[in-house]
Amino acid sequence: MSDDDTGVRAMMLRGGTSKGLYVEARDLPADPDARDDLLLRLLGTPDPRQIDGLGGATSLTSKVAVVGPSEHPDADVDYLFLQLGVDEATVSEAQNCGNILAGVGPFSLERGLVAADRPTTSVRIRMVNSDSVAVATVPTPDGRVEYRGDVAIAGVPGTAAPITLAFSDTEGSATGALLPTGNVRDTVDGVEVTCVDNGMPVVLARAEAFGLTGHESHEDLAADPGLGERVDAFRTKAGALMGLGDVSRASVPKTVLLAPPADGGQVATRSFIPVRPHTAIGVLAAVSVVTGMLLPGAVGHELTADWPAATTRVDVEHPTGHFLVDVAVDATTTPPRVVRSGVVRTARKLFDGTAFPRA
Repeated sequence: MSDDDTGVRAMMLRGGTSKGLYVEARDLPADPDARDDLLLRLLGTPDPRQIDGLGGATSLTSKVAVVGPSEHPDADVDYLFLQLGVDEATVSEAQNCGNILAGVGPFSLERGLVAADRPTTSVRIRMVNSDSVAVATVPTPDGRVEYRGDVAIAGVPGTAAPITLAFSDTEGSATGALLPTGNVRDTVDGVEVTCVDNGMPVVLARAEAFGLTGHESHEDLAADPGLGERVDAFRTKAGALMGLGDVSRASVPKTVLLAPPADGGQVATRSFIPVRPHTAIGVLAAVSVVTGMLLPGAVGHELTADWPAATTRVDVEHPTGHFLVDVAVDATTTPPRVVRSGVVRTARKLFDGTAFPRA
């Protein structure tokens, strides 16, 4: 019998400010084309409403995590992130997703891929997209995943238990280098930029270079008819400069515009995924942003002048709140070296069962 008849064992979790379908690798076809076809039909793509599938009609809710045992000596599980289009039948593995990553630890424990400890369990996760490792520390006070807690993250109602994500070897995740162009500062379309890749290829620019304050609401940015086109043209040229080739149909690099803080944080950001304005900011995008800003001479470094000396924890403002990032960089080496990076996220199990694809 086919998956159309039997369905696919799957779990849906909210991870950070995203939501996705989590599936064990063994429950999907081994052939990538057959796998992608099945996932598109499960999520209901292509359709702007994804009405006949499990997708949520936005890029933040059209995501899949494929998880299985890892043969990597430093990892317990492998995690392949797949970004599915909404109104276009696309499946991309060009990037990681740090929000969906927040659910990989709980999913691995729920599926018995990793044995639980008490009071917390550390799950070593190889992010297949970048061949780098993250460690998720998950609350397991009774030997089971505890989703309830008192940690709030911007963009998610209520509170949940904290899941700490610590990253290693994320430099050059998609480009092969922390500074993919070899420079701390470049010029794209007459705009000074810093191209940085510490888990997510990102192009940093000052918001004022786009005629913005950097404090606009998500709705105001989305209503600007010419902004998306300009961002698309800008990031396409930046992608080529970063060695990513033709990115016109790719989800990376991300564009992040920087401005002085306006709500008690340390920097205001407005990001695009890849052309539409983000309601918040991605986990690894925020990590890459702070990494870039800590480099002398980089775009946005001037905004760090008032930060506490030797600071590593940075409060990043975005359209719907704040995001706390912990990054330490050794800028005295050539090229600069990331010492550590990490964030705190939350996750919640939404359902566990059988998902059926459309015909």
